[in-house]
Amino acid sequence: MMQQTQVNKSAAQIHPVQAERKCGFYEKYIKRLFDIICSLAAIIVFGWLYIVVAALVRIKLGSPILFKQPRPGKVDPKTGRESIFYMYKFRSMSDERDENGNLLPDEVRLGGFGKALRAASLDELPEAFNILKGDMSVIGPRPQLVRDMVFMTDEQRKRHMVRPGLSGLAQTRGRNALSWDRKLAADLEYIAHITFIGDLKIIIDTVKQVFFKDKGIKDSDVDEVDITDDFGDYLLKVGRVSKEVYDEKMNEAKELFLDN
Repeated sequence: MMQQTQVNKSAAQIHPVQAERKCGFYEKYIKRLFDIICSLAAIIVFGWLYIVVAALVRIKLGSPILFKQPRPGKVDPKTGRESIFYMYKFRSMSDERDENGNLLPDEVRLGGFGKALRAASLDELPEAFNILKGDMSVIGPRPQLVRDMVFMTDEQRKRHMVRPGLSGLAQTRGRNALSWDRKLAADLEYIAHITFIGDLKIIIDTVKQVFFKDKGIKDSDVDEVDITDDFGDYLLKVGRVSKEVYDEKMNEAKELFLDN
């Protein structure tokens, strides 16, 4: 039997993350400037593309054009708790509902246009504004859902000691072809060795994935559970948390969302 994972309490009661860590010269003095330059350049150079995609979203899916969702950000060193910010994307799903007024499942509302938008990563263009604001970085651990965060161990939550990124080490190693454990381990590996050369390599690998369909998969270790489920759902299905703990954590995630 698999050992049950120890999970944290909610952010309202959550253990503070140890935010003290050594930062190299690049991370301390250069990385944020690099983020500002890259995000500004993307917004200016691809401004026409933002307009085209926004117009297509408005025509195909209606309004609102942007989709926003709360995500855990960098840990505040004063409190040891993750900040919660709204991550922006272009909308990729319709708001189709059933006869009772309930939204249809995501896979139904994600039509051909939305799939194409996501396949080309064009839905993520507005994240450049998150980077410019300082919510995110060009490279860092991808921001997970708030309900994923409450299931993370204290060690796994250390991934939030840096700004989340538009792309990261886990994404270049296979994205959804990696299990949750390996994705989170890759995030911890990244924050232990943040360098300019490392970030540049991740950027190049990400471009290869997006434009040349190089998935970067070395050895996939996932099953259908890993691919389709949130972290908590995955832990529940493989027996690493009980249903009681799962329900408790999901309620804590809701409380955290309401607190912010």
